[in-house]
Amino acid sequence: MAEAGTKTPRERYRTQVRAEIKKHAWEQLATTGASALSLNGIAKQMGMSGPALYRYYASRDELITELVRDAYRSLADTLGAAATTGADLGVLAHTLRAWALEDPQRYLLIYGTPVPGYQAPEDITLISSETMAILLDACSALPTDSSATPFDAHLADHRAWADGHPAPPAVLRRALSFWTRLHGVLSLELAGHFAGMGFDPALLFAAELDDLLAH
Repeated sequence: MAEAGTKTPRERYRTQVRAEIKKHAWEQLATTGASALSLNGIAKQMGMSGPALYRYYASRDELITELVRDAYRSLADTLGAAATTGADLGVLAHTLRAWALEDPQRYLLIYGTPVPGYQAPEDITLISSETMAILLDACSALPTDSSATPFDAHLADHRAWADGHPAPPAVLRRALSFWTRLHGVLSLELAGHFAGMGFDPALLFAAELDDLLAH
């Protein structure tokens, strides 16, 4: 019997093969997209039969879930590490952009076009809520505009997405504005929609951030 905290050779081999499968999956995503992810194609690249690979991942959705979970965990950990050093909203925004540019396919998997027919399990929603909590904490540290908007009133009763965070409606609105506008710029940039337009996407991102911080 293996001692606590150790793995048997078979377990180590399984972990190694699963990691290699994920590596090939990311490469496939970069060329064909998540909707065309093929376990049989990965098996062929690895010199395995399809049934052999299914012993490591029972379905395409199970593999996608593993990739999505890794992506959300990486982002939450990256932003969390920045927040523990006292990073403000501006620093967190640039940390987000740097994370996205480091691996565009990872970003697009979780913030790009949803995979048809795929439903993420609840634990992934919980990981993604960590990122929103970091954002809400940063927004709470900023002065808020005292003038309420109709959307503030709406958010007072529609805040389930904030997962119990005590932020008032004005802070919820600021966090949503930050989330939607900066992700909008990043999604367009990483999907290549700014190509050939002749401007620097980094400056557009910075301008959007400055406008958000000024209100």
